[in-house]
Amino acid sequence: MEIQTSGRPIESLLEKVLCMNILSSDYFKELYRLKTYHEVIDEIYNQVDHVEPWMTGNCRGPSTSFCLLYKFFTMKLTVKQMHGLLKHPDSPYIRAVGFLYLRYVADPKTLWSWFEPYIKDDEEFSPGSNGRMTTMGVYIRDLLLGQTINCIYMIRANKP
Repeated sequence: MEIQTSGRPIESLLEKVLCMNILSSDYFKELYRLKTYHEVIDEIYNQVDHVEPWMTGNCRGPSTSFCLLYKFFTMKLTVKQMHGLLKHPDSPYIRAVGFLYLRYVADPKTLWSWFEPYIKDDEEFSPGSNGRMTTMGVYIRDLLLGQTINCIYMIRANKP
């Protein structure tokens, strides 16, 4: 069973410039060789060291993590696969990409039921390229609050 989504098309999930840069990146084109969920997980394990949208340094291309996130968008993950990502024992980055997937794709009415079991998760990792550590629980709370703040902003912006 696929995850209940917001129904938005893939190309509207991320900001337009990021989406265009992902689709035109050489790295994303290389990801066509990955055909299975498990191959993408292995790629995250081997290649991802932060979950920011953009590469660091002078080269401002899309990050490896967001290219792999977009690859998951094209695969339309199942509920079983999502539970596998969120509980994955091998890398916090695999889990973080799972939470990002939900943040962008899932029906907002279902987010709390996905995130709530992990709100107090104390696994430490560095979501950014700066090396600053946080817990998975703090990270996912920030994802939820960021969505709430964005929704409030959009509602205010659309008022006459």
